[in-house]
Amino acid sequence: AFTLILIGVLAFSIRLFSVIKYESVIHEFDPYFNFRVTQFLSKNGIYEFWNWFDDRTWYPLGRVIGGTVYPGLTLTAGSIWWFVNALNIPLSVETVCVFTAPIFSAIASWATYLLTKEAKGTGAGLMAAAILAMVPSYISRSVAGSYDNEAVAIFALVFTFYLYVKVMVHLMLLHLASFLYSIMY
Repeated sequence: AFTLILIGVLAFSIRLFSVIKYESVIHEFDPYFNFRVTQFLSKNGIYEFWNWFDDRTWYPLGRVIGGTVYPGLTLTAGSIWWFVNALNIPLSVETVCVFTAPIFSAIASWATYLLTKEAKGTGAGLMAAAILAMVPSYISRSVAGSYDNEAVAIFALVFTFYLYVKVMVHLMLLHLASFLYSIMY
């Protein structure tokens, strides 16, 4: 368990270089758009989000946002922001968005451990988790401030595979329900 915690800390901390060296910012165009969407969702609620027509996107035509974006990232970050603020921890939506990718990279390494442990054993699970924590192609898509769909999608994908294997091996109703829910996500 201690090794797995260290792998999660490594996965999180290795992605914080830009925040430590420079400042906490959202990088690139798509992450900034996703930040705007999350900001709107957090301020106006889910109903307004589904019906939101943004006149600042695809100017001068505008765009229907609620029906055209993948809602997983924004709903996840919005839920984290709501939960943290319900605990009286005053974080801005931007701070939550900046750190969503590093947090979920740590959780993805733990999900990779679970998946690989189920297939090949504990040693292979630890090795797979450590590799995912440090693989450069995943780091480039999950650094702090890279608030794009891959931030949550890699974790969701690996965890869905884990639940699928768990359902096939053990045929437990709870795992089946979790697997079906994760497919909808």
